[in-house]
Amino acid sequence: MQFKNPEILYALLLLIIPIIVHLFQLRRFQKVPFTNVEFLKNVTIQTRKSQQLKKWLTLLTRLLILSAIILAFAQPFTSQNKSLNSKNETVIYLDNSFSMQAKGEKGELMKRALQDLLSSVNENEELTIFTNDQVFRNVTIKSVRNELLQLPYTNSQLDYESVLLKGKNYFRNSGDVVRNLVVISDFQQGSALPKQTDSLVNTFWTQLRSVNTNNISIDSVYVSGASASSMNLNVVINYQESSLENVPISMFDNEELISKTAVAEGSNQAVFSLPNKGEINGKVTVEDAMLQFDNSFYFNINERKKINVLSINSNNADFLFRIFTDDEFDFKSVAFNQLNYNDINDQNLIILNEIEAFPQALINALNAFLENDGYVLIIPSDNIVLNSYNQFITLNSNTAFVSKKEQEKKVTNINYEHPLFADVFDKKVSNFQYPKVNHFYEINSRSGSILSFEDNHPFLIQNANIFLFTAPLNLENSNVINSPLIVPTLYNIANQSFKLPKLYYTVGKENTFNVNTSLQQDDILKLKSATSEVIPQQRSLTNKVVVTTLESPSEAGIYSVNSNGTVIERVSYNYARSESNLIYYDLANYPYLRSVDSIPQVMSEIKSATNINALWKWFVIFALIFLIIEMLILKYIR
Repeated sequence: MQFKNPEILYALLLLIIPIIVHLFQLRRFQKVPFTNVEFLKNVTIQTRKSQQLKKWLTLLTRLLILSAIILAFAQPFTSQNKSLNSKNETVIYLDNSFSMQAKGEKGELMKRALQDLLSSVNENEELTIFTNDQVFRNVTIKSVRNELLQLPYTNSQLDYESVLLKGKNYFRNSGDVVRNLVVISDFQQGSALPKQTDSLVNTFWTQLRSVNTNNISIDSVYVSGASASSMNLNVVINYQESSLENVPISMFDNEELISKTAVAEGSNQAVFSLPNKGEINGKVTVEDAMLQFDNSFYFNINERKKINVLSINSNNADFLFRIFTDDEFDFKSVAFNQLNYNDINDQNLIILNEIEAFPQALINALNAFLENDGYVLIIPSDNIVLNSYNQFITLNSNTAFVSKKEQEKKVTNINYEHPLFADVFDKKVSNFQYPKVNHFYEINSRSGSILSFEDNHPFLIQNANIFLFTAPLNLENSNVINSPLIVPTLYNIANQSFKLPKLYYTVGKENTFNVNTSLQQDDILKLKSATSEVIPQQRSLTNKVVVTTLESPSEAGIYSVNSNGTVIERVSYNYARSESNLIYYDLANYPYLRSVDSIPQVMSEIKSATNINALWKWFVIFALIFLIIEMLILKYIR
């Protein structure tokens, strides 16, 4: 019990006054003579006993009356708050990620949560509501009702630590405030739950439960094989606790249905055969009643742009012709003494094939080429001029040639994590037929190693946009060019020099691709879909534009890359599929989290915690009751 006016309680000291009055009788007794003294003595004894009882009862009731009156003026109350003047502030996090599309007992989880909020929160109460991508700060339900009812789902998902941090920051910085944070989510197992909560904030964890976790989603697509006339496109399907039998999968080119199939029994993939020519603006769909965002998957097959590769040779370059074929590359091979320096800036990859020394004009041209985001592959000769090589290499990297080593070495170590070999090996190879070299050059760095010898000395390294072999590849020194390893290595170096758009990209991740075009001053590229238009981050170079996207575009779909109204190519974006796995935390296993079953229950607890139960009326009633008791004592006790 607390008091609004506790200073009045000092008046309880006045209770000593009736005690003094009753203990010290100030009235003098008058003697009256009677003839029968024995009779008077008996009457006096009887009267004094009844008077003593009456006196103490009267004293008790008067003390109770005064105490009740004093307590009533002190205005006692009960509340869970420590202070009567504490203000209540509520911040609500509402998860609007795609997994909240799942069906609960009364419909979609997020839609039902919104209805519960609108019905259980006073429409004039000021609070803050934030989601994964929006904030409604210090508003009333009445003022944002329409915005909440139209709240869209989003592909972004805050981790639970971020929810607590953002929620804490949305409270006002006033001191005497009761802070209530309500976390409303299905608590999908995407990020870890916090190991502890802030003791200064009353955090309520409200879990919305799906009645069904049987979700079918399209996970990815990839090309599994291709010929001159056709290609096989594999569609990977994810599913939970359900069968894929008789689930139809459709493929569209723009809006035209071009094929329909089903997943084979015991498999999670469907295979489509597509013509290997022209452009395809593809969309794959699957029929599923659970989550809707993952039932469609977009991809693009553009007319393939050729990558420009120039080989500057002082030795045989026949093996390069076998790798850089005409269908994918615009490959040019020129003798070192016949090089036209004007051709360098038009390339994506320059191969310096066993040149003995770098003249200053070549160094200047290559430096300008690298500044323009070009790539250079260096294959040293048998007898290089160290100073000349290092003059170019050290300007663009932290690597330098040290000395030549006449020693046979085997290339035994492959950096499987390097992007060059991301899709080359299904597993680490242990019985590989290792290529060898008869002599090599020692360098002063081992960072960026892609291939290395048995003693871990680098054979191929990457430093920024420069790839460097440490040994000549001619047949007199090495059998590397006859090894199966040389083809994916050089092929992927060329592909890395010009990042052609992939089949698809993921919304919300950093994606980079090159557009084969040249922009005039003040020109920009735009990404346009049927419903939106964005200007991505871009860097214009001599013969290409490097496009980087992160937060935009934010919607899945097929986007055209436009320059001054002209469509150059198309790219596709899809939502991440992490929200498709309907696996949830059980908050009962986390007793330190204050779990509440429903939103109305949460709001009821918050209201009850701030209710003030005034008790002064009861003390007034007690004072009247004790007054009546005193009157009865005075009247009926003689």
